[in-house]
Amino acid sequence: MNTKKFSDSARNVIEIEANAILNLLPQLDSKFERACELFLNCQGHIVVIGIGKSGHIGNKIAATLASTGSPAFFIHAAEANHGDLGMINSKDVVLAISHSGETDELISILPTLKFLNIPFILMTGNPNSTLAQQATVTLHIPIEQEACSLGLAPTSSSTATLVMGDAIAIALLNRRGFSSNDFAKVHPRGHLGRRLLLKVADIMHTGPALPNVRSGTPLIQTLFEISQKRLGMTIITDENQRLLGIFTDGDLRRAIDQGLNLQTTLVDHVMTAHCKTINKDKLATEALHLMETSKITTLIIADKEKKPLGVVHIHDILSRKIT
Repeated sequence: MNTKKFSDSARNVIEIEANAILNLLPQLDSKFERACELFLNCQGHIVVIGIGKSGHIGNKIAATLASTGSPAFFIHAAEANHGDLGMINSKDVVLAISHSGETDELISILPTLKFLNIPFILMTGNPNSTLAQQATVTLHIPIEQEACSLGLAPTSSSTATLVMGDAIAIALLNRRGFSSNDFAKVHPRGHLGRRLLLKVADIMHTGPALPNVRSGTPLIQTLFEISQKRLGMTIITDENQRLLGIFTDGDLRRAIDQGLNLQTTLVDHVMTAHCKTINKDKLATEALHLMETSKITTLIIADKEKKPLGVVHIHDILSRKIT
């Protein structure tokens, strides 16, 4: 049994794979530029094709491209030979991955790609292979050795291929001027997506759920409205439904401490006028910032005429996990 320490083997793997990545730098030449131009000018999709470990890497590359502004999808090379090739059209560009450059499942689809005049970009460790000779552009992935001690399991080659895919994706992202807002649009359920897409209008309480009493309402009736709507507050409006102020459960406690008669005291006398409001199209993150800096837990959404449209509670925002 080999008694070599696990960490020694692991360190060797990392060093070999790191070297494989660094060996990609000389490959960022005119061929790389041409491939990126073809991807950038693609009117359809970048179709990534591979099989085996190359297929797994290709799937990840396609996902990275798609999420960074370059429409892309993955096709398994075997399935491409049994109908999935119909997913490709003349507006697409194919990015094939084959370390040997002799993958039969890829060689067999070349006639169809040529017939459709589809650019064929190849990532391979063998620039003299059958596929390389037929490719529109060949991106060489030079590998001195696999990190596997047997030299069999794709390790250095798969890592270097993935890194080259990342390099392409980010180069395209930078050229397109793809922004964090663009990124959020294709990641709506991700943290960044929620921060950059979630608007106040998406989470505000409106209609029957909006606590609202008319000017001149006694505190006892105001208390019923607060209790029923369960937001710890109510807005106060005039006869034209314009916002006059806000009355919270904190205001109610202070009124009770002052010994005010809940039956006869009108809400107008104890409400907070000139309360904070926000536009419905503002981001939830902006609403949260306003609430935190103002030390309030509810925020009224109003239009330009000061008519209330809804209300948002700080818990409504925090529950969306945008912080």
